[in-house]
Amino acid sequence: MNAVIDSIRAAGRALCLCLAMGASAAAAGAEGHWDAGVYGNLFGSREYQVWVPAGYQASQPLPVLLVLHGCVTGPNLMGEASGFNEVADSEGFIVVYPRQNVTANGGRCWNWQLPVNQARGSGEASILAGIVGAVKSAYSVDPRRVYVTGISAGGAMTSIMLACYSDVFAAGAVHAGGMYKGATTVSGSAYALLAGSVYSPDSNGRLAWQCSGSPSPRPLPVLVFHGSADTTVNPVNGQQAVRQFLQTNDLADDGLDNDSVGTTPTSVFNGQVPGGHAYTVYSYQYGGRTLVQHYVVQGMGHAWSGSTSGLPFTDPQGPDATLITWLFLRDQQR
Repeated sequence: MNAVIDSIRAAGRALCLCLAMGASAAAAGAEGHWDAGVYGNLFGSREYQVWVPAGYQASQPLPVLLVLHGCVTGPNLMGEASGFNEVADSEGFIVVYPRQNVTANGGRCWNWQLPVNQARGSGEASILAGIVGAVKSAYSVDPRRVYVTGISAGGAMTSIMLACYSDVFAAGAVHAGGMYKGATTVSGSAYALLAGSVYSPDSNGRLAWQCSGSPSPRPLPVLVFHGSADTTVNPVNGQQAVRQFLQTNDLADDGLDNDSVGTTPTSVFNGQVPGGHAYTVYSYQYGGRTLVQHYVVQGMGHAWSGSTSGLPFTDPQGPDATLITWLFLRDQQR
């Protein structure tokens, strides 16, 4: 993987106002750049920014990565902290950054704990799915390779999107977040952040499988990233997210709760960032491929691992979560 990383480094009622998107579609061979848009439906509207990668051509369908920011931030800071835009320029994929409204949440957190946002076709989940649909209409997109990731509140929202729109996303990555329906009230979310969800990951795994409307059997690859010293989102939330998605995938492969997807790691790897944090990678394989993977970064707090941006909630001493995420996602197809 290090060689690959080195080579990447070297090289309806819906309202959609897509600003400057038509121009980018014709700008074959142009440098990477931002476009902006806003999508709305009966549940509200959200602005979003699209990073159109260098060399984009309308004749070549590209993967799409939906990136959900954490609290007190937005698309520009999330793009800078993660560095996804630079990887997108090298690898050739479109990055979409929705912005949470301050009127919807004073801290600009995604409201993952509210039941209205935990269902298909409802609330913020429906708006985010609509943004993906708008981008697919405005750009040349490979619909088999649409992914989602996010951190903190955006990580918890990522779990919702994977659960309720498994027919849209081919895979996803949850950074410092939690499992689907880890809380269903504001007070419950405060407890979950402090000590983990009171709900069973196995029970919630079934709820997650059901949210997409009993889709045809198809396991969904998921990466989970968490710091062992995270005092904002207790690391147990990462463990619960892993267990929940293992249960969801156990149901997704054949419609039966029969442990066909096991809950014991098939491999455990211990790594060390030179001069930085040690980390452990737990991998769960199914059908000859890694289906769920869990990175635990020793001594890291609530942060995007490996970011050299110097922004708050980033840690340059951790493994490069951005490249690890993309390398996990890029070969998955729906």
